[in-house]
Amino acid sequence: MSLHADAVRSLRQWSAPHPGQDALRHAYLDHLLGHRDAMWRSCAPGHLTASALVVDPAGGRVLLTLHRKLRRWLQTGGHCEPQDATLAGAALREATEESGVVGLELLPGGPARLDQHLTPCAWHLDAQYVALAPPNAVEAASEESLEVRWFGFGQVADVADASVVRLAERARALL
Repeated sequence: MSLHADAVRSLRQWSAPHPGQDALRHAYLDHLLGHRDAMWRSCAPGHLTASALVVDPAGGRVLLTLHRKLRRWLQTGGHCEPQDATLAGAALREATEESGVVGLELLPGGPARLDQHLTPCAWHLDAQYVALAPPNAVEAASEESLEVRWFGFGQVADVADASVVRLAERARALL
C-alpha cells in the first residue's frame, strides 16, 4: 500500500472528536483524492504533514521543539519522506528524529487531531498524533531545532500558539 493510500485509509477510519475536525477530515480526503502528489512537498496547493506531541504522562508534561526556521515552540513533525510507509509512521519518525527520545510509542486510534496552517513553503494539512515517552526519557535537539524542552501541560499556552495548545489539550483528554 502506498503512503497516499494509507493516508486515505487512515482518515476514512478516523473518528473525529467533533464536527469541526470531521469537516477538516473531509477536506483532507478531498485534497488527497484530487492530488496524487498530496503527500509530498512538491504539491503546490498544499501537502499532508505528520506531527506528534511527545508526552510524559507520569510527569504531566510535553516536549516542545524551538523550530530553527520559524523560531516558535512547536510539537515535533514535518514532511513525509519516500521511506515512510504510513502516516503514523511518518509522525513517529519525525518525533524520534526531532526529540532524540528513544522508544516513543504513538497512542492508538489514529491522529489526535488535524490542523491546517500556512507555512513558508505551502499549506500544511497536518495529521497530529500523540507520542508517549518512556520513563526517564532523555531528549536531544536535532539540527532542525534550536532547543527541545519539557513544559507542564499548564505552561504550553505561555509559550506556544493556539494550534499547539489545542493539541496539548486533546492529548491530555486522551490520556
